[in-house]
Parts: sequence; structure tokens; C-alpha cells
Amino acid sequence: MHARTGIGVGALARRLGLALALAGFAAGAQAQGFRMWSPSLRDGVAAQQRYDGPGCGGSNVSPRIDWSGLPAGTRSLALTVFDRDARKGAGWWHWAVADIPASARGLPLGAGALGGAALPSGARQLRSSFGTQAYGGPCPPPGSGLHHYEFTLWALPVARLDLPADADASQLAARASAQALGVARMQALYGR
Repeated sequence: MHARTGIGVGALARRLGLALALAGFAAGAQAQGFRMWSPSLRDGVAAQQRYDGPGCGGSNVSPRIDWSGLPAGTRSLALTVFDRDARKGAGWWHWAVADIPASARGLPLGAGALGGAALPSGARQLRSSFGTQAYGGPCPPPGSGLHHYEFTLWALPVARLDLPADADASQLAARASAQALGVARMQALYGR
């Protein structure tokens, strides 16, 4: 099952100088109702999510993310955002959040700010490829084509992942993948 939502890539490219699309993927428990979505991205406010750096002109605000249909036995969630097209296919981790309580139904706009004050109680951000424990928005090199930003949400049977304080996003993804009760995914495309 593959569904596409949001504003068309061509329309955004003309209006905002970018391309953005969302796609939902059926995987594991998602086919049984576990899913995630982002009203922030669907509403075409990607400029807000772009990295605040040279040539990117964004605000570096993490998007609002909602989810529903957690698999039975879920005690926590973990989230990552990964650009699989960066660094000639080696990829780039934009965001990592561990230990999100199962009672949470999403992350508010801006939850990825440094310090994580807007995260649900107990949740923590891990180091991204930017070297910070915060959200870092898209900023691919000009002319590098569309980059695929993969948002992955894991439903986990443990309240906390046993990860050190200096763990990075790749460590979170490996640990969460090994323990997941279910996975929900969405994808944003961005190029400049």
C-alpha cells in the first residue's frame, strides 16, 4: 500500500523553490493501523522546517508529527529522520528522539529544539549528524536533486532504550529496529 498526500511537488517547486511530498508506507504493524503523519509538512510549510544555515534560509523548526494505532504492548516510541541521499548515499541523520512515552500521541511543532523542552516527559534527543541533540532541517547542496527524508517511528516493548547519553541516531535506529513491535514511516522530498 502506498499513499501520497500533501501539495504537489511541481506546485511547491514553483512557489517555494523546493519540492515536498509525503508518502505513507505500509510496514509491519502499520498495515494493522499503526501510522504517522505530519500536518506541518502536508500544509506546505517546509520553509519553516529547513535548516537555518548558509543558503538554506529556513527556521529549523521540527515539524509536528502525529501518530495513532500503536501495537499492543507498546511502552515507548523512538523516532528518526534520515536523508538517504546525502553524502553520496551514505546518508545523514537529521533527528533522533528516544524514550517517547506510549501515552504520547505526537510531537508538537518545534519539539526538536535544543534542550527538548517541548518533548513529552522522559523523551530525549540523541546526537544527529549535525553533532547536536536537536532537530536539523533539510539543506542539501544545490543541484543535488531531490533528497528523501525518511521519518521512522518504532513502537517498542520497553519503557526506555538502554542507550548511553552520547549515543547517536544510528545507534538508536539499530536498537529500535531490533526490538520493534511495529514501524510507521513517512517520507518528505526536498531539493534546491
